[in-house]
Amino acid sequence: MKTKKGFTLLELLIVIGILAILSTTVILVINPAQLLKRARDSQRISDLNTMKTAIAYYITEAATPDIGEVYTAKTYSDVLSVKCNASTAAATSVAQTTDGNGWIPIDFDGELSGGSPVGALPSDPNKTAIADDPGRYYTYIVGSITNYTFKLVSNMESSSYSSGGPNDVESTDGGVNSVLYEVGTEMDLVFATSATDCYKGGGE
Repeated sequence: MKTKKGFTLLELLIVIGILAILSTTVILVINPAQLLKRARDSQRISDLNTMKTAIAYYITEAATPDIGEVYTAKTYSDVLSVKCNASTAAATSVAQTTDGNGWIPIDFDGELSGGSPVGALPSDPNKTAIADDPGRYYTYIVGSITNYTFKLVSNMESSSYSSGGPNDVESTDGGVNSVLYEVGTEMDLVFATSATDCYKGGGE
């Protein structure tokens, strides 16, 4: 009668070593942290384009469109109000109401007969960064209240979508800032002072 031979300690150590090397390689190649950042960047791109479409719809359908105050004559701190203060950035960044009191001061609810085209204004998907670092949030800037021009701005965080990355949307979006993502109808709008004051990695 033959007895079954088990694995030796050396063989087990070799297998464990190979598995450890493979696991490390997979983690380095996949890089889950970058995958999460890329997913949030995709959400940022989607959010801003959704709001661009919603604002364009509002301008077309509202009887007397009011897209908010022209911000370009003010300082950057005035534009963002308390957003430049990390301790209060969260409250301002996530003002999501569509009644004119959100971070986009447009009354989608009262001005459109069919109601708001969005259920709520989006906020940056990186909630921790919004609270702890004022570099992650959305900004809305008005260029002309008579021509209804505007721009929406956000800051990408992945190496893929950021300026110089393989899917770079910051330096290829047609805006004036090569390290921030910009969409809108007046892409050459600039802040009165440097964006580095409030956007981490951003600058005019």
